[in-house]
Order: sequence, then structure tokens, then C-alpha cells
Amino acid sequence: MKIETKLQEMGIALPEPTTPPFSFLGCSQVGNVVYVSGHGPKRADGTWVAGRLGEDISIKDAQEAAKLTAINMLGTLKGHIGDLDQVKKIVKLLCIVNSTADFCEQPLVANGCSDFLVEVFGEAGRHARSATGVNALFKNIPIEIEMIVELKD
Repeated sequence: MKIETKLQEMGIALPEPTTPPFSFLGCSQVGNVVYVSGHGPKRADGTWVAGRLGEDISIKDAQEAAKLTAINMLGTLKGHIGDLDQVKKIVKLLCIVNSTADFCEQPLVANGCSDFLVEVFGEAGRHARSATGVNALFKNIPIEIEMIVELKD
């Protein structure tokens, strides 16, 4: 099944890619590897999911924010490669979680993205991953994620 058909059946519409407001690209490609810049949980209406783990957002809500971040990354990736069926493998994620010093469940938050990518891509969605905590992120978002993707030859 085509990836975009699967997303439609899941009720997911990918956002149109936008130009980052800073001095970087949404994606950078070297050979058949695409590096997707850090993305956050921006809603379709342009607002951001906000909150800091251990303070004012639950793990469950942050996992949903991580899933939304994955959807946003796929929108950017599609804009760069044209067809998500060109994805051979999701190689690695770097998940940065906005959290208090005593919050130690960053991997649980990152699962919101990881589980979604496996649901969409199957075994090709299984990836290496790092999940770390920081004391602040842009717009007070709960999570920022980078993704490395291998494309088919």
C-alpha cells in the first residue's frame, strides 16, 4: 500500500512544507540520505502545542505532540522528495524534550513519534533514537525532533 494512501486511511493530512523562518533548510540531502531539520508540534492553524514535561503537560499529551511533530516532518520530507514511497528506512531520530530537572521519562514522550513512524512505514519505520531533556525549547514546545532518512536507490 502506498504510504500516502495509508496516511489518508488513518485520517492524516500532511501539511504543506514551509520555508523555515531562520537560516537553515527543512531538509538537506547527501546521496540517498536526507537529514530532516528539527521540527515541533505545530498545528494546522499555525499555533504550537506548548508545555514543559514535569510541569504543565502530561506524558500522554506530549506523546500526541510528538506524533504531530512526526506528521510535520513527513510533510517537509514529502515536499523535498516528492513521494514518501521513496523512503527505504527511517534511520534515526533525535528527540529533544522540554522538561524539568526531575523529569526522567523523555523516552516515553519520544515513543509518540517512534510508534507512529512504525505504524506508517512498518519495519522500515524502526529506527535508532536518542531522547534527551532540555530546560527550554522554542515557543515552549514540549518536543523537537530531527530525523535521518535513507531513500531507495
